[in-house]
Parts: sequence; structure tokens; C-alpha cells
Amino acid sequence: MLKDKIAVQLYTLREECHADFPGVLRKISQIGYGGVQFAGFQGYDPQELKAVLDEVGLKTAGMHVGFHDIVANTGKVVSDARLFDTRDIICPSIPAELRNEGGYKQLKKDLNGIAKHLKGEGFRISYHNHAFEFETVIEGQNALSYLLEAAVDNEILAELDVYWLQKCGLEPVTFFKPYSDRMPIVHMKDMTADGEQAFAEIGTGSIEFEPIIRWGEENGVEWYVVEQDVCRTAPMDCVQTSFTNLYNLMSNLQPNLFGEA
Repeated sequence: MLKDKIAVQLYTLREECHADFPGVLRKISQIGYGGVQFAGFQGYDPQELKAVLDEVGLKTAGMHVGFHDIVANTGKVVSDARLFDTRDIICPSIPAELRNEGGYKQLKKDLNGIAKHLKGEGFRISYHNHAFEFETVIEGQNALSYLLEAAVDNEILAELDVYWLQKCGLEPVTFFKPYSDRMPIVHMKDMTADGEQAFAEIGTGSIEFEPIIRWGEENGVEWYVVEQDVCRTAPMDCVQTSFTNLYNLMSNLQPNLFGEA
């Protein structure tokens, strides 16, 4: 089913999750989402959250886990990923103190080592971008392209965020091209069409999502994850709007792109 490819990054609902994580998961299911992507557990027992996911039929579209936790607490991270039945462990950023040539090289080395170790167990490591990666040049390329180099010996996959790419003046699909079958998850986030270029609900701003979806379906994207870092209105209303608009857009595309919705 079409909705089974649409998830929400729960960072968008971080305050709501802190107050009532099980209630948020039930509401997400009611909206129609097929999955959620975790960004921590807000002090809740992961076993309790997994029970709620099973109750309402939600899948897990990966887990965002800080770089230091991935490196220092690999066993716990893998245990959580196994509990939630997801292959995808995503580094959501690079710590501020590492945003330099040496830091990016260290991150690439460390994540590759872990990814190669975990590959045999069926897990994947990806990196999620912001805009700051374009401020550092390494070996003649921006730091993001350096980290995600589509090379046989680089196991770091892409989780590209279309808002941040467009914010940097890039055309998302053009930037995607080297990452065919190297981007299982893409972050879907709109941008207001005014001078502020603020975060916006999908379908209400300036980003063209149809070519993003078409590219995704032709190049191995498994999950389209809605995220909105800051919401001008109630976050739950925002993720409702984004789901409705994204689902409708997908439904209106060529039937042979998705098959039965």
C-alpha cells in the first residue's frame, strides 16, 4: 500500500512524544502514516514503544542516533534497531567540534568501520545532512559529497534532506544522482516561498516534490520520511497536512509508478 512508504521523523513531535509517546504513535497511525523514524525515546522504555507500534501496525523507518552513541554504544544501538525491526541506523549530524576537515575524515572512517562490521548482520549506516556540510571542502569537494562518496569501499549511505539541499541553492534531484540505490530513505520537508525560507508542511511551499518521488521510485528509495524541524502551528496538525498532501501527490502520479495505492 502507498502509505507504507510514508513515515514521520518523530523529532517533529518531540515535545508531544515527551508528554505521551504512546499516544503520539497511536495518533500517527490514525492519520495514516505507515511508519515512524525515531530520534531517541524521550525516557520511555523501548519495549513499551515497540508494543504500541505492533498494536497499531506502524513500521520503523530507521533510527537517528548521535555519532558518539553509534561509536561508543554500538551494541545498544544495534539491540534497539533489532527490537524495532529496522535495518537503518542514521547519523543525524556531525558534532560541532568535528565540523572541520579532520573531523569529517574521522567520522567517515569511524562510520565505515562500524558499517562494514554490521553489514553481515543486515544493518545499514546512513548520514543525514544539513547545510553546514557545504561550508567545508575536503579533497576538492564539499564535506557531504566526501562523506557520501559513491565508491565501492564507502559503506556510508545517504539520507538526503531536500529542504537543506534547496536551502543551499541546489536542485535536489540533481544532487541525488550519484546515490542511486545508495539512499534507502529520503527526508521530505518543504520551504516557504517567501524570503524567510522557513520550514513548511509538504505541498504548501516552494519545493517540487513530484520529481523527487519519481527519482526515488526509480532509484531504490524505500521510505519517504516527513520532517519539520520547527512548526508555526500545532506540530500534529503540520504532520497531518504533510501526510495528506504527500499521499495525494503520490496517488496522482502514474499508476505504474506505485501500482495500487
